[in-house]
Amino acid sequence: MLAWEYPPHIVGGLGRHVADLLPSLAAQEVEVHLLTPRWAGGKSKEKRGKATIHRIDPLAVEGGSLFATAWQTNLGLEEHAAALQERKPFDIIHAHDWLVGFAACSLKRHYKIPLLATIHATERGRAHGLHNDLQRAINDVEWWLTYESWRVICASEFMAQEVKAFFNVPADKVDVVPNGVGWERFQRLEGEDLTAFRAQFATPQEKMILYVGRIVHEKGLHLLVQAAPQVLAQHKAKFVVVGTGDLLDGLRQQAQELGVGSNFHFTGFIPDEDRDRFYKVADCAVFPTLYEPFGIVALEAMAARVPVVVSEVGGLREVVKHGETGITIYPNNPDSLAWGILHTLERPEWAKMRVENGYRMVREEYGWDRIARRTIEIYKRVVEERKKSDW
Repeated sequence: MLAWEYPPHIVGGLGRHVADLLPSLAAQEVEVHLLTPRWAGGKSKEKRGKATIHRIDPLAVEGGSLFATAWQTNLGLEEHAAALQERKPFDIIHAHDWLVGFAACSLKRHYKIPLLATIHATERGRAHGLHNDLQRAINDVEWWLTYESWRVICASEFMAQEVKAFFNVPADKVDVVPNGVGWERFQRLEGEDLTAFRAQFATPQEKMILYVGRIVHEKGLHLLVQAAPQVLAQHKAKFVVVGTGDLLDGLRQQAQELGVGSNFHFTGFIPDEDRDRFYKVADCAVFPTLYEPFGIVALEAMAARVPVVVSEVGGLREVVKHGETGITIYPNNPDSLAWGILHTLERPEWAKMRVENGYRMVREEYGWDRIARRTIEIYKRVVEERKKSDW
């Protein structure tokens, strides 16, 4: 398995997906060797049951673009994978997104091992088009990775349709396997008194409205700032934004200009344990994204039993059912976002009903053991088809 992100280096949903999928596969007797760049430290080799994590020190690329950095880093991943392959041949190569596509495609061709790719997002979808040479180059590698893959996994029907439309991938080559959520970690907080933790960010009289994720344009946080005055006209509230990203300073300035700066708390990076505590003490979790292939954060909120308000876009519309498991709002519309938040805060009994529906859905449909079983079924299919192929 090849992935650009793995703890302690996690940027977004991809890293969290791999971090949860890996032990679930290992628990079901799949031997997995994960190769990942050593971006943020961690042991160079780490054994966890039948899973082994290999963190490879990336080559320095001074002044290079993301594309150049990816290319150079893939050389190290490929070299390390080749050494492992020579000792004990692999049945499958599983690559996560384009950033490891160079090594994945090279290893596939050299050793004639079937390649499986999970596409978590696309550059064209994220940027709403291809506007510069870097984006076009990334798009080309995404096409190449899907072309070279025996099968392609997407986390939602939305992403499956996008992959088929953008890269002309045959429909019978695509499998939809959703992301999962470790709901058990929130159960461990049930007996913990979180009053003092919450008091650091909001008074008992203030409602806490929570966002968790990257702070980039596609996540729509500028809309949350624009919606804040309407919410504050009806309720005392604090908006807690958990995460880091390029737009952090710009959002702070926007909040100050709208006169709501004192009502926003931007935490920056926080440990996973504190992130989970925020979910447990929030009155409403809000994800006003403009582009979302799936939306693990919505599942996390439901697993923590906090009401959710999300944009009706991408994979989120498949996870959150309006009026049943959450509230969906019009994308790119601060008035609709304000309405969704106010509806949630002012109708607690309805919100409680949605919370219980969402929690039940997470438990029944989105556990990582189930996601791992579906992934293993695809592995077995690929292995059997490879046996019958002369390549």
